[in-house]
Amino acid sequence: QVQLVESGGGLVQAGGSLRLSCAASGRTFSSYNMGWFRQAPGKEREFVAAISASGIRTLYADSVKGRFTISRDNAKNTVYLQMNSLKPEDTAAYYCAASFATTSFAALRVGVRGYDYWGQGTQVTASS
Repeated sequence: QVQLVESGGGLVQAGGSLRLSCAASGRTFSSYNMGWFRQAPGKEREFVAAISASGIRTLYADSVKGRFTISRDNAKNTVYLQMNSLKPEDTAAYYCAASFATTSFAALRVGVRGYDYWGQGTQVTASS
């Protein structure tokens, strides 16, 4: 069992930055690939970024590539999402998720069904 708690959301002007954190419980955090998703009102939850269990591999949605950076600190059981140059269309609830990595080369998942555990979400609002 893995419990995930997000923090760091808030209100920021367009062009600004925020850093989201996701703290995980349990001693096996380093066995999980981690992902960030977001969901705007009336829309489906969509993939934002993912990182492998070791932190070596990352994957980004085209809409955030070059602006967002995912990272992790396995010693702190925490995954981060640094968001720069925020746009109004980035406004959404952001969720972190964990996917058990059966091997070191387990694929990074972009679909919600590829993840086993989810946090409760944190709201990000970028005003124009």
